[in-house]
Amino acid sequence: MPKRLALVHTGGTIASRPNPDGPGVTPQEAPDLPGLSGVTVREYQPFNLPSPHITPAHMLQLSQLIEEVAPHADGVVVTHGTDTLEETAFLLHLTLPPHLPVVLTGSMRHAAEASWDGPGNLLDAAQVALYPETKGRGPLVVFGGDIFDARTVTKVHTSAVDAFGGYPGPIGRIDRVEDVAHVRYFASPEPRPTFGPKELAARVEILYAYAGWKGEGYAEAAQRADGLVIAALGTGNLPPELLPLVQETVQTTQKPVVIATRTHAGPVLPVYGYAGGGATLVQAGAIPASFLNAHKARLLLMVLLSLDMDLERVRQLFAEGVF
Repeated sequence: MPKRLALVHTGGTIASRPNPDGPGVTPQEAPDLPGLSGVTVREYQPFNLPSPHITPAHMLQLSQLIEEVAPHADGVVVTHGTDTLEETAFLLHLTLPPHLPVVLTGSMRHAAEASWDGPGNLLDAAQVALYPETKGRGPLVVFGGDIFDARTVTKVHTSAVDAFGGYPGPIGRIDRVEDVAHVRYFASPEPRPTFGPKELAARVEILYAYAGWKGEGYAEAAQRADGLVIAALGTGNLPPELLPLVQETVQTTQKPVVIATRTHAGPVLPVYGYAGGGATLVQAGAIPASFLNAHKARLLLMVLLSLDMDLERVRQLFAEGVF
């Protein structure tokens, strides 16, 4: 019996061509899957968007579609624009059962370029999705032959073909020798919880810390949002002016304030005891994001708040760090 692949297209550079009506390139035509014999492919296209146009609502729609088609497939591949690919991968990681073999990929170059990387990435993703040991790992990202975990993958270059990385690096690799795929994993699957929000109704905003920040924009964001994520400095530190603002938000409104880091790798740790240091922020009620970057911490917080979890439950789940 042939293997079955569900191929879900969402747009992005991998679907892009030169724009006939204006400048630049735009998503137009879903890519063909090359060179995969003995596999039955069913294609779906819930939307055709550049990835900066994709919202958390689109991500949840995609998650629901994958759950619908997965029982009829041995693997699922999602083509996606690269700008927000890591966010979609993480939302799928939070909402899909880990046993579903789901792989996201895309391209850095469009189909009209001689060096288009779309077909190779798409074939790699399909072969990884159908590989037996992929089951149980949750959604993965395959790019340039590297296999990344959705929790840690991030876009590390704006234009290079090998645009994806993220500490501690790939969890696997796919290579082909004489058209035979060789997939290797360097890590074992880990148990984790998943969540089933019907919608992402909570509003969570991200604020970015910088030297000399006195809290400009903080009060407005705290008033309109259900929760905040701050991309803080270093191990999770802020200028002293932010400490009373964070304390007031948490203690007065019971809205969560999550502290991530703007640094490209490493956890948030409550080390420093000066005003605005990580230890004082935690004492004031802030929630460390552990290893999650700000935009992934935002998605996690959106999911938890959309499930009507209170501040203490949110704090507990972030503290467990099992995502």
